[in-house]
Amino acid sequence: MTPPGSTGAPRSVPWRVHGVLARSRANGPGLRFTVWSQGCSLGCPGCFNPETHRPEGPVRTAGELAAAALAAAGDIEGVTLTGGEPLEQPAAVAAFCAEVTARGGLGVVILTGFTREEIEADPGRLAAVADADMVVAGRYNPRLHLGAGLRGSANKMYWARTGRYRAADFEDVPETEMVIAPDGGLVVTGMRAATAMAARAAEGLR
Repeated sequence: MTPPGSTGAPRSVPWRVHGVLARSRANGPGLRFTVWSQGCSLGCPGCFNPETHRPEGPVRTAGELAAAALAAAGDIEGVTLTGGEPLEQPAAVAAFCAEVTARGGLGVVILTGFTREEIEADPGRLAAVADADMVVAGRYNPRLHLGAGLRGSANKMYWARTGRYRAADFEDVPETEMVIAPDGGLVVTGMRAATAMAARAAEGLR
């Protein structure tokens, strides 16, 4: 049976994607394949990734990205899905996660602005996290800014769905990372980088 939120084989499920980092240490435990979804309607004040909010962007497929992650499966611990808001494209997330867990045994971390209660109340979102090992859930709240352990603010919660990861596994995730992209550009990621972007946004410098 096709789960709620899924539309079939991962190769055919479209996914609006802001960016991909094939190997990252600042987006979860170990070396990780990281996907930033494009599009978010939650509108959290002070969000440090506003360029990912527009619902328009390059379209790839869950199958294409799963194939890329699986090609690196021998070198990486898992995948991290962030954004933007990955759970606003639940069919793509569900298809991708099912493929990389079934075929590669990769650990899955999902960062979302939706709360656990909102996810559990929606069949599509719940299907999207069905194969996740850890979900970092909740709106970003600038008054509770934390910027550590992949939690932007202290209200965001760790929802461990399997025993693969514990909250403590996120304490040693590097705070920042700089990677030279294949096109020669510099990619800066991690919670310290996000904090810097949030500060710039607050000062009206963006």
